Amino acid sequence: MKLLIFAFFGGAHLLSLCSGKAIYKNGISKRTFQEIKEEIASYGDVAKAIINLAVYGKAQNRSYERLALLVDTVGPRLSGSKNLEKAIQIMYQNLQQEGLENVHLEPVRIPHWERGEESAVMLEPRIHKIAILGLGSSIGTPPEGITAEVLVVTSFDELQRRASEARGKIVVYNQPYINYSRTVQYRTQGAVEAAKVGAVASLIRSVASLSIYSPHTGIQEYQDGVPKIPTACITVEDAEMMSRMASRGIRIVIQLKMGAKTYPDTDSFNTVAEITGSKYPEQVVLVSGHLDSWDVGQGAMDDGGGAFISWEALSLIKDLGLRPKRTLRLVLWTAEEQGGVGAFQYYQLHKVNISNYSLVMESDTGTFLPTGLQFTGSEKARAIMEEVMSLLQPLNITQVLSHGEGTDINFWIQAGVPGASLLDDLYKYFFFHHSHGDTMTVMDPKQMNVAAAVWAVVSYVVADMEEMLPRS
Repeated sequence: MKLLIFAFFGGAHLLSLCSGKAIYKNGISKRTFQEIKEEIASYGDVAKAIINLAVYGKAQNRSYERLALLVDTVGPRLSGSKNLEKAIQIMYQNLQQEGLENVHLEPVRIPHWERGEESAVMLEPRIHKIAILGLGSSIGTPPEGITAEVLVVTSFDELQRRASEARGKIVVYNQPYINYSRTVQYRTQGAVEAAKVGAVASLIRSVASLSIYSPHTGIQEYQDGVPKIPTACITVEDAEMMSRMASRGIRIVIQLKMGAKTYPDTDSFNTVAEITGSKYPEQVVLVSGHLDSWDVGQGAMDDGGGAFISWEALSLIKDLGLRPKRTLRLVLWTAEEQGGVGAFQYYQLHKVNISNYSLVMESDTGTFLPTGLQFTGSEKARAIMEEVMSLLQPLNITQVLSHGEGTDINFWIQAGVPGASLLDDLYKYFFFHHSHGDTMTVMDPKQMNVAAAVWAVVSYVVADMEEMLPRS
């Protein structure tokens, strides 16, 4: 999971809705906003039926049980791995067996990186085994490893001030955790910045809101023209310990061994299923999560939960015999963790039909108890989404907040398509994110039920409204 922030603003009057193909004249909706509010309010009984089925009825705990079966059977699903491709084939069969429509796999090419054997040992001032997780796309060390003195810094600015001390050393970053979007730059850029000043490797304090001696992995990025050096994450505890040692003037020496290797890109698939629209089948509301994960834990939270409540949304709607006017399309992305690789190729293939996409939705920040919906779009579309979310009053989840982006849907949002993501407890999410702790133990079936209900109500209503969401 990677958070990117973009902003879109719409300044036109709420009565001038200017997107969609339903009942427009010269590109302008003939309906007042009051009429649209009344239309949305008419979905109250449908919303209650979805909520009752998901939270209290026969479908309760279904998304949790489905997810547990997959992750217990397959395990983590790293891009390029056999586990990921096994999971894709299982999901393809599941969606077919459920009777969803247009179930198919769309081929893409994805990265293939493996961490191999890895270890780090502090040799001075005492022997201490350091828990590490190599960062995605990192190179390995020579077989004998790299043994070097450590330079501890707390920021890129400090690294620049102490650049003359860095040559030939292992740079350890002990940056404070502010929030994920601000702190993750040390994981993605730490190796490059260390290499620029002559370091031989970099170790990054895990980007985590809480640690119980748990390293957290993730993607990192090399830069053309800058030497590639091995890089891994370490625990918050070890980063802080070495920072304290360095502040006392103690010399620290580490031996780092990493067997990481990058292989040629390999074949994979985005997994697609639909409920075809009854009136405007060419128009789409897209619901999604990513099926890949990192190679630690089970990938249950990131992003098994998001993928499976997206599947559950279609299941709930199908169970109730509902068929929205627009096509409701489920996409389970591949290789999100490598930067939305599968989603970018989907966008390239389908952007010719961009005018037919009413809303793109992605759940990739956990499926704990939702607090609201994050949304990016015009002011007119936001006003409509606020009315849609009011249908979730029985669950007391009605907030519409900003920043609806997600790695896999950002391509569409940047092109002007409204986007939405589920918001829940991000602080808790980063306890487990990209770590061995991302297992089914983190998941709560009752909270997943509620998340699925929110996802189903929003996607169904937007897909069934007479008009598409307006754009800027």
